[in-house]
Amino acid sequence: MTLHITSANKGFGGWTKHYRHHSDLLNCEMRFAIYLPPQTAQGQKVPVLYYLSGLTCTDENFMQKAGAQRLAAELGVALVAPDTSPRGDDVADADAYDLGQGAGFYVNATEAPWNRHYHMYDYVLKELPELIEETFPVSDQRAIFGHSMGGHGALVLALRNPERYRSVSAFSPICNPVNCPWGEKAFGAYLGEDRAVWAAYDASLLMRAANDGPPALVDQGEEDDFLAEQLKPEALEAAAEARGYPLTLRRQEGYDHSYYFISSFVDDHLRFHAKHLGL
Repeated sequence: MTLHITSANKGFGGWTKHYRHHSDLLNCEMRFAIYLPPQTAQGQKVPVLYYLSGLTCTDENFMQKAGAQRLAAELGVALVAPDTSPRGDDVADADAYDLGQGAGFYVNATEAPWNRHYHMYDYVLKELPELIEETFPVSDQRAIFGHSMGGHGALVLALRNPERYRSVSAFSPICNPVNCPWGEKAFGAYLGEDRAVWAAYDASLLMRAANDGPPALVDQGEEDDFLAEQLKPEALEAAAEARGYPLTLRRQEGYDHSYYFISSFVDDHLRFHAKHLGL
């Protein structure tokens, strides 16, 4: 697979690079960002921490705003941030910010016209890691985290594929999408009207039924405008309690949904993942 580099910036001894490539799964050109810590220049293969962004975001938001590169360089972990959806003139879209391009919801769409391109679940699970591990000096040790829609995606991917990820974390994730407006709108469009099908992409339902899974850390701001209607962390907490799942859910007083919140706690998340990656 051919990669085309679009930017490269040195920081903390490593490099933040942005690439585009053709995705066979998504049937379009995709973008991703990667931070390669300085250890990779010394011939060391490092583990990878994948970050999934939220609604309206791209591969750039986290790399530019979260301030994660300094600690990633110290710990020796690569950071990979894909785009949030397929994009292009021939890719289905909607006028609303919460459906279509920029709002892939990390599902495999089954309904037309979305099913031609919107297979973000398989892209993050299979195609992107294969590309990263074939191209860059990284190991096959992975962890995953994300924010909002991306927090939902990270939890779902880890819960459904516990053998693939050493740990999972999220900032203000959509915890119970089958019971919130964002989830009902997106799942209805991408997956159809059978709500039983939606359950495969609901972290709270998956956690309640999990036989095992990687340790999870969730941070939720108490002043988040989306907390009550869209995010519903209490559903995830109840599922973890019922199942005895290894979840730590922290409610952070005064914090909102923004990257000010993410950058305040991103070091905690990197250290959490580093511990489970054996760093």
